[in-house]
Amino acid sequence: MTPAELLKSIRNRDFPSLVFLYGSESFTLEKAQRRLIDAVIPAEGRDFNLNRYHGKDCDAAAVLDTARTFPVFASHRLVLVKDAHQLNAFQLEKFLDYLRDPVPETVLVFTAEKIDGRKKFFQEFKKRGALVEFKKLYDNQIPGFIREQAKEAGRSFTEDALRLFCRRVGTHLQEIHAELVKLFDYLGERTLVDVADVAAVVSDTRVDSVFDFTDALGKRNRAEALRLLGRIMNEGSAPLLILSMMVRHFRQLWKTRELVEQGVGSRDIARRVGINPYFVDGLVSQCRGFSMGEYRQLFVRFLETDLALKSSGANAAALLEQLVLGIGTSR
Repeated sequence: MTPAELLKSIRNRDFPSLVFLYGSESFTLEKAQRRLIDAVIPAEGRDFNLNRYHGKDCDAAAVLDTARTFPVFASHRLVLVKDAHQLNAFQLEKFLDYLRDPVPETVLVFTAEKIDGRKKFFQEFKKRGALVEFKKLYDNQIPGFIREQAKEAGRSFTEDALRLFCRRVGTHLQEIHAELVKLFDYLGERTLVDVADVAAVVSDTRVDSVFDFTDALGKRNRAEALRLLGRIMNEGSAPLLILSMMVRHFRQLWKTRELVEQGVGSRDIARRVGINPYFVDGLVSQCRGFSMGEYRQLFVRFLETDLALKSSGANAAALLEQLVLGIGTSR
């Protein structure tokens, strides 16, 4: 079962008797867990019908006794076992009989960071229950996630505001959620988020400096790139880190150029390069400013600069400035 299918079953109040939530994306996993609890057990019935255990210190026999206990003045009981990846194989084996014959009035829910599909427990669970994986989102899925979160809160973004928000917040969903909460509090009764709102609330000047620096390089704007290079170095960024930012940007440009030459569309370019779709047009515009031969020459220069920075007595600022000047003038 996919997360979307689980949420649909929750909305339809068609609760699986066995649910196992796992994966590396803890934010969406925990959100699905809360929705499941809210739907199955009303707040006033949780003292009697919501039972929580932790894998590290729980005994399977105690969990099973609770799961087989009928709910009190309610249609369902929900039993939650968190961090089930900490249950050993012996404890997991004790659940096998219950998995084959679960109590219909009980929703038994496990959560874990990962599973071992080779174990009997998971093989049996897959046959009879809802095994739901929550994966990390790709970069190009982040805008859709933000839109969905905004929609749930009765808000929306202008295109430029969403582009700036994506640029500043990164890809960690918990951090994105925290920034959205701050942003929506700032809006008050307003429902449309504009660029000025994002700039006022979600501030990260270092990220802006780095983005603007690589953008200036891609446009061959030497003066602006040198100014921003000085700013980034004054902010304390390590020379090798700055070089890696340059390499990353030109690797994206080179790959974009190859895809453009093959006639690949913008959406597929975003997916294959691994960037937010909002930034594709900028990359496509910049990638055409360099020939395929220039890309090869630039990566030779990147390697030479890397070796020079790692040698003793190297003047990092001078080496990076020389590299920037070379990118700005090469044709």
